[in-house]
Amino acid sequence: MRPLLKRPLGKLFPDKEVAFEHLRRQRPARLITVGDSVTANFLEAGFKPDIAVVDFLVMRSAASEGIKKIIDRYKIPTKHVRNPPSTITGELQEALKNAAPPVKIIVEGEEDLAVLPALLTAPAGSVVAYGQLGEGVVLVEATNEKKREIEKILKKFR
Repeated sequence: MRPLLKRPLGKLFPDKEVAFEHLRRQRPARLITVGDSVTANFLEAGFKPDIAVVDFLVMRSAASEGIKKIIDRYKIPTKHVRNPPSTITGELQEALKNAAPPVKIIVEGEEDLAVLPALLTAPAGSVVAYGQLGEGVVLVEATNEKKREIEKILKKFR
């Protein structure tokens, strides 16, 4: 599954500023950020994610104090869930499915695969933003076609 999941699920933007401009023009139904760096970058750019999924880790190391402070300053309701690395727990899926935006989902473990259930549970027209290691930020629109693609990927997990 690793090679499949290393490919961007949506449009890759090497320059985050270009991604921000694209998103401002698009005006998605809901903005979901997955990952500490991405969430902090979007918050710093003036975006207020409807759902922010973070684990206070960046590349499996503790997030910097700067990133933590930016995320902590975003004062919205918080939900804590457990999700070990390289898994998608029912607890994480339920938190995303039942999220009443705005909400910050803090993962104890890792949010490395949270993009998948985030896309599945997002209303049509929503955008999920996540980081592509060493390449930039990916914006994925939650369409019926994308949801079918994610369902096929998830079936391979089981």
